[in-house]
Amino acid sequence: MKLKPLADDYDVEFWARQVRICAWVAVGISLLAALRMAVAWESGMRWWAVPMGVVTLVQAAATRLPWARIVRLPHAREALLTWFLAELAIIYLFEVVDDTGRMRYVPAVMLVVTASAALYPPRWVIGVGVLALGGFFALVPMQPGIDVTFIAGMAAMLACVVGLCALTAGSRSRLDDRRRTAERRIELLLENSSDAVLAIDPAGRLRYVSPSARTLFGPDQPWQIDGNLGALAHPDDLARTREWLNALAATPVGHTSRIEARLRCADDAWLYADIIGTNRVEDADLGALVLSVRDIGARRSLEEELTRQAFRDSLTGLANRALFHDRLEHAVARARRGGEHVTLLLIDLDNFKMVNDTLGHSAGDDLLTTVAERLSAQVRPSDTLARLGGDEFALLVEGVDEREAVALAERILAVVREPVNLAARDVVCTMSIGIAIAAPSDGTADTEELLRDADLAMYASKRNGRDRYAVFDPAMYADVLREARVRTELERAVAEEQFFVLYQPIVDMPSGRPTGVEALVRWRHPTDGVLGPDTFIPYAEESGLIVPLGRWVLRQACDQLAEWRRELPSARELHMSVNLSARQFQNPNLVEEVADAVSRSGIEPSCLVLEITETTLMRDSDVVLAALHGLRRLGVRVAVDDFGSGYSSLGYLKRFPVDILKIDRSFVQGEEDADAATLTEAVIGIGRALRLQTVAEGVETSAQWSTLRELGCDLGQGFYFARPSEADVIARLLAGDMPSVALLDAG
Repeated sequence: MKLKPLADDYDVEFWARQVRICAWVAVGISLLAALRMAVAWESGMRWWAVPMGVVTLVQAAATRLPWARIVRLPHAREALLTWFLAELAIIYLFEVVDDTGRMRYVPAVMLVVTASAALYPPRWVIGVGVLALGGFFALVPMQPGIDVTFIAGMAAMLACVVGLCALTAGSRSRLDDRRRTAERRIELLLENSSDAVLAIDPAGRLRYVSPSARTLFGPDQPWQIDGNLGALAHPDDLARTREWLNALAATPVGHTSRIEARLRCADDAWLYADIIGTNRVEDADLGALVLSVRDIGARRSLEEELTRQAFRDSLTGLANRALFHDRLEHAVARARRGGEHVTLLLIDLDNFKMVNDTLGHSAGDDLLTTVAERLSAQVRPSDTLARLGGDEFALLVEGVDEREAVALAERILAVVREPVNLAARDVVCTMSIGIAIAAPSDGTADTEELLRDADLAMYASKRNGRDRYAVFDPAMYADVLREARVRTELERAVAEEQFFVLYQPIVDMPSGRPTGVEALVRWRHPTDGVLGPDTFIPYAEESGLIVPLGRWVLRQACDQLAEWRRELPSARELHMSVNLSARQFQNPNLVEEVADAVSRSGIEPSCLVLEITETTLMRDSDVVLAALHGLRRLGVRVAVDDFGSGYSSLGYLKRFPVDILKIDRSFVQGEEDADAATLTEAVIGIGRALRLQTVAEGVETSAQWSTLRELGCDLGQGFYFARPSEADVIARLLAGDMPSVALLDAG
């Protein structure tokens, strides 16, 4: 039987290493035998230790032979099997002569069988094992007095070793076949890939070139493995390419970088290539930079052609940003030379993301197309209307003053408000517009300044309620500076804990007794005194500081509730309401932070109520839903704050795990308005139908309290019952024997 040919250097190295191991095993067996002969045999037989010692030395010398070359010789590996058979014969003859040591035959031949399993296929291993078993049974009659069960056990053990070795040899053979198949597959993939793969050492020498390089660079490319990359790179790109390679070699292992450069082909033509490099210099298995080279000549030509032609937005057909900036620069230049007014309108759709999230991106594209058509109908042929990206448009108008620009903005707002049918639904869209004007007398007019001014004006229109326009005023700079100052002060306030928490009772409507409190944060400003949330919460939301601030308020509220419940018997059923912002729901650690606040304070999760707005429910609904389910599993209750003021939807109430509805104060305080009273009654009815508690906010008069009780509202909150107060004031209120209505004027 002939062995499979060695596939590669890996196989040769494996065989050479294993043969040396087998030689050392043979050395060990021979040495033990020589020692036995020299020490335990009769004096007349001890001379056998000398030839056995010679055998030991010969086998030790065999470990130094160049087996990597020997195993490559024809039939060399097959001939090596005789070595194993000779070892079996030597062991057998030794045990025949050695009357007291015959049972050492089994462990000795086990070593031989095990060693053979590392090199030969299963059938060869079984053959060696059968010879070993035959020798064992031949030795048994020579060792009288051995128990039959002992013989059977030793034979079974030897047979098991032979079987296991055969299985091991089979597994090794299959793994080798799979490895060879995988390597062959990789070679074929590389050969048929459109990319060439190069391995380059830090000095720039090519260490490996994939077969596909012949397709990419030409079959006659004189690839020199020890050649330098400088032979390939275009002279104009050589310095840049070397700098890129040096920078790549200095990056951490596994870092990837990209460059475009021209490389020489076999016919001296230049290939425009996209080269992606990965640093594997420190990888002991490779020690090189791996470059993937792709021909991008056709793509680059197409890109250059498209760059010359693509001045239109693909979705709306309007001018794109590049064309708009070009025309704006020319218009401003004409204005500086004494030409006409240059008026810029930046137009941004309000709440466009909500359309994408609720109706899908296809509906969002339809909306953008419709808006573009409506805007186009309002402009003159000489004007430039562009889509700058996303939901942002820009309009460049020359020769109109501020009054005419305002009239144009009003027309745009009116026409955009008309309903648009999207996904079988009528959607009303609004816009925020910022207007900036460069007058001919302004010799310092600048394109970037005009864009910045229009952007500030648009931001002002959004801040003032959206669906409106704003004309740039220099005072807007002061607003921007003020916002930056507030954000800086907020960062310091969070770090220095300048905030404190007030608590407003929530009472049972029939009895007027407190059942909970709402935590309301205030800022004790170093110079401006105590500030309400309206002055700093919007800035905290935009800057992201609302996350650490909200975490601090949550912990303060939980700790305070725990203190009240420990010290006041009347507070043992009290619950604590804490507001969560939409930005906090974007925090992936929200549920863990709530669990930590509850755990460290020692309160039950069910006595904590987290209040969120309807807008938060609508925004990133999947993220919010996952967070709400996490809070529900924690045991925390959830209230929808200001219900009825936004996008109230029974579908959302059914989908989201909500426990409480807080009726917006605009309904409560408008009890003289029949529509408001009807809406309040409807919200209470919704809560009752969905088995949700209802809380009326902003209760300020006895008449409001009476009306809400008659409508069946569960809980109430407002100045009529108590103003937001310090914790010690609330503690005194809870400790007292509160009447049915408690008027607590804490200022």
